[in-house]
Amino acid sequence: MLTINVALLLAVIVFFRLRRRTEARSRADEKMTVVIVLALGILIALTPAGQGILYFVEQLAGGVTQASR
Repeated sequence: MLTINVALLLAVIVFFRLRRRTEARSRADEKMTVVIVLALGILIALTPAGQGILYFVEQLAGGVTQASR
């Protein structure tokens, strides 16, 4: 039985949608890309990899905040 990782599938879709030139996109096409990217973000955020990315970004933001004081 073949299983498909939905997050991976959405990442591939986003990759190919963003490769297109901006001038070739309609407003509806841009809205659909935003919806797909949001769905991908939600799916990634629920995984251990997503939690690791969040931790890294928090540490990076904390370091920048400390450096600016």
